[in-house]
Amino acid sequence: MTEEKPAAKPGPTLNNAQKKHLRGLGHHLEPMVMIGREGLSESVIQAVDYALLSHELIKVKIINTSSVNKHEAAEFLPAHTSSTLVQLIGKTLLLFRRNKKRKKEEQIKLP
Repeated sequence: MTEEKPAAKPGPTLNNAQKKHLRGLGHHLEPMVMIGREGLSESVIQAVDYALLSHELIKVKIINTSSVNKHEAAEFLPAHTSSTLVQLIGKTLLLFRRNKKRKKEEQIKLP
């Protein structure tokens, strides 16, 4: 794991209906970031941050060669990227972060 740096602001709190909606949208997504042997390195945090900036909703996969615990990653990544953990299934995390700089019609609409 990386050196501890101050965590980013926590992501938005989502209600159950919003999480259900995002799980439905995320079902067919392919993982955009893979966590491998390097673990939760600064480059992984930057990759997740960039992917969230571009897409708002992403999947992150922990591959088998990684020593990262899935629950550890599920706490660490949202805390360091100001995102919200929507779902953790197996070794795949679904993360959401609103990008207010995107046009309204391009943003994911939450119920």
